[in-house]
Amino acid sequence: MPVSAPSTPPSKVIDVDTTTHRRTFLQVAKQPRMIGLLLVFVLAAFVCGRLGAWQLDRAYERAELAAQQEAAEAVAAGPAWLGDVLAPQESFLGELVGREVRVTGEYDPSGTLLVPGRALEGRVGYLVLTPFRVSDDGTGGASWADLSGPPVLALVQGWVAEPADAAALTLPSGEVTVTGWLQAGESTSGSAAVVDGQTDHIALSALVNEWGGPIYTGYAVLTSGPGSPEEGGVAALPRPTIDGGSGANLQNIFYALQWWLFGGFAVLLWLRLVRDEMAGGRRGGAPTDADTGIAGLPAA
Repeated sequence: MPVSAPSTPPSKVIDVDTTTHRRTFLQVAKQPRMIGLLLVFVLAAFVCGRLGAWQLDRAYERAELAAQQEAAEAVAAGPAWLGDVLAPQESFLGELVGREVRVTGEYDPSGTLLVPGRALEGRVGYLVLTPFRVSDDGTGGASWADLSGPPVLALVQGWVAEPADAAALTLPSGEVTVTGWLQAGESTSGSAAVVDGQTDHIALSALVNEWGGPIYTGYAVLTSGPGSPEEGGVAALPRPTIDGGSGANLQNIFYALQWWLFGGFAVLLWLRLVRDEMAGGRRGGAPTDADTGIAGLPAA
């Protein structure tokens, strides 16, 4: 009995439109609908950018207000005795910057130095730096009882435009009581040498070699008392602040970053829509064949 050959299922014929081709990014982007969406997304990105800039401005405004309030509170609190906040050779804490203190002692005019290259109200001049031999810091000498003797405090009397202005200054003799703002000593990568009565930095670790010790790890900017700007001869300096201490409010900075990210997402979303259109998702042609996946890829 003859055996018939197995029947072969008819081949499926797929009608391929050879005229269809993948459009370029520019071709899709130039469509009126895509141009309209681009304008909407660009406007959204612009609004987000402006909101981010506003938040950044708010961040610095809040920091400035906080700094002004801190300065007002420091002035209202009045000066404390130096020994109550800082002992000789004790580490200088950042929270002490701008703290007003009172101290009693004697000026040592022979050790006066000029610090060049310091600006005040747009003018470059010199700080007048003088050693102050402390006799009373409010502790009756207890703060330096274990040291070699009474300490030296570096005092910045004020600012002068020319060295001749400092040479004309006269300091009182004998014991006086002065007040001033505390500031941390300046660090230097090199040696803070004293040359011709000048030093580039108020580096207390170097000044102790010039003036002797023990010495405080911070210096004071005079505000009142003999030898201070209110006595004439030198210009007053502003209250010291920590470098970067009046930085922007972090919460507002994060808000600003969020708005800028939203603006970036708006632009990226438009790019994604264009790419999807290029893949054939919105051509308006015949539906994708059931045996193929997205954008003509074989189905799994």
